[in-house]
Amino acid sequence: MQPTIDSGNTAWILTSTALVLLMTPGLAFFYGGLVRGKNVLNTMMMSIIAMGVVAIQWAVLGYSLSFAEGNSFIGGLGFFGLENVGAAPVEGMTIPHYAFMAFQMMFAVITPALISGAVVERMKFKAYVFFILAWAVCVYDPLCHWVWGGGWIADLGALDFAGGTVVHVSAGVSALVAALILGRRSSLIADEESRAHNVPFVLLGAALLWFGWFGFNAGSALAADGIAALAIVTTNLAAAAAMIIWVALDVWKGRRPSAVGAATGAVVGLVTITPAAGFVTPMGAIAMGLLGALVAFTAIERLGRLGIDDTLDVFACHGVGGIVGSILTGVFATKAVNSGGADGLLYGGGAELLIAQTISVLAAAAFAGGCTAVILIAMKAMMGIRANSELEDQGLDLGDHGEAAYPLESPARLLHVSPPIAPQIADTHSVTGSD
Repeated sequence: MQPTIDSGNTAWILTSTALVLLMTPGLAFFYGGLVRGKNVLNTMMMSIIAMGVVAIQWAVLGYSLSFAEGNSFIGGLGFFGLENVGAAPVEGMTIPHYAFMAFQMMFAVITPALISGAVVERMKFKAYVFFILAWAVCVYDPLCHWVWGGGWIADLGALDFAGGTVVHVSAGVSALVAALILGRRSSLIADEESRAHNVPFVLLGAALLWFGWFGFNAGSALAADGIAALAIVTTNLAAAAAMIIWVALDVWKGRRPSAVGAATGAVVGLVTITPAAGFVTPMGAIAMGLLGALVAFTAIERLGRLGIDDTLDVFACHGVGGIVGSILTGVFATKAVNSGGADGLLYGGGAELLIAQTISVLAAAAFAGGCTAVILIAMKAMMGIRANSELEDQGLDLGDHGEAAYPLESPARLLHVSPPIAPQIADTHSVTGSD
C-alpha cells in the first residue's frame, strides 16, 4: 500500500528540523564563550561555516551516499543532486522525502562542527573548511549509511536512536585525533588564560543546545507519536541528572559549583542519552545521565594530566559520552517502551544487544579516527593546517578574519587576564581547564 502524508507527523519533523538547525548556532555560543576573547569570532565561525559548507555537500552528494540504495558500506548515487527526492512520502514513512532529507541534513551539519572545539585557537580557518568538507564525505556519509541507511551496522542489530555512534562517537574520536596531530597551543602560557572568557555565552549556548536537542532526539522518532514523547522525557531527565551530578562532583572535589560546570554536565547528559532516547524508560535515562556524567568528568581530569590539548574537551564530553551512551543502550533498552527496539542486559535480553553496541562503537571509532588522521596528514603536507605562532599570539579573530569581538576593550581583556577574584575561582572545573 502506497504511504500517504500525515500532516501531524510532517509538522513535527519540520519543527524538529528547525530545532536541530538551531543547535549549531547554539554550539557556536557554547564554544565561543569557552575560548579566549581574541579567538571567539573564529571559534563561532567554525560552527557557522558548517551550516553552509556541509549543507551544500549534503544536498549534492552526502544524502545520496548516506541513504540511496547501495551496498553494506556506502550508498549509491540515486539521490545525487537530490535527484528522485521530492514531496512524495518516503517509503515506510508518512512524511515528505524533502522533510526527511532536510532533517538528516541538520545532523550532518552539526557533527563536524563538534570537532572544531578540539582545534580552536590554532587551526587555520581555510584548512578547517577543507577539513570538514573532506570529513563529511569520507567519514560522516559512510558511517551514516552503516547505521541508518541500511548498512552493515544496521544489519548487526545495533541501536542508535539519534546519533550516539553516527554523531558523537565519530566526532569525539576525530576531535582527539585532530588535537594530537595539531599539537598543543603555543600561546597557552597560563591556566588563567584558558578559562571561559564569557560565561553568559556558555549558558546561552547550552540552553539553545538543550532546547534544540528535543528536535534532535524526539524528531528521530520520525512521527508525532508516543516514542517521540518518550524521547522528550528521557532527553530532559538525562540532561538534568547529569547536570546535578556534575555540580555535585565539583563540590565534592572542593570547588565551587560553577555555571560552566553545570552547562557542561547538561550537555554530557544530552550526549549520553542520544543513542537510547527512544529505547529506555525514564528511570533508565536518569541512570544513564548519572553514569555518563561520572565517566566524562573523570575522563576530563585524566586526559588533562596527559597533556593532550583537546581545547574544549570534545573527546571527553562527546566521544566518551557517546561511547558510554551507546554501550549502556545495550543494558537499559527495553521493548516494554518501544517494541521496535530490543531488550538489553537489564531486561532479560542477554548480551546480544550489548555485543552489537560494542562492535558498533569500536567500528565507528576506528573508522572515524583513521580517516581523520589520513585527511589531516594529507592536508598538512599539501597546504598546512596550523596557524603560525605569531597569529596564535595575536588571536585568530584578527589574523584570519580581520575582526575583533571586543574592539573597544583593552588587550588585557582580549587575552583574558583574570581580575583579582580569579584565584578564588581558578579551581572551578570546566571543559577549558584541562591543561
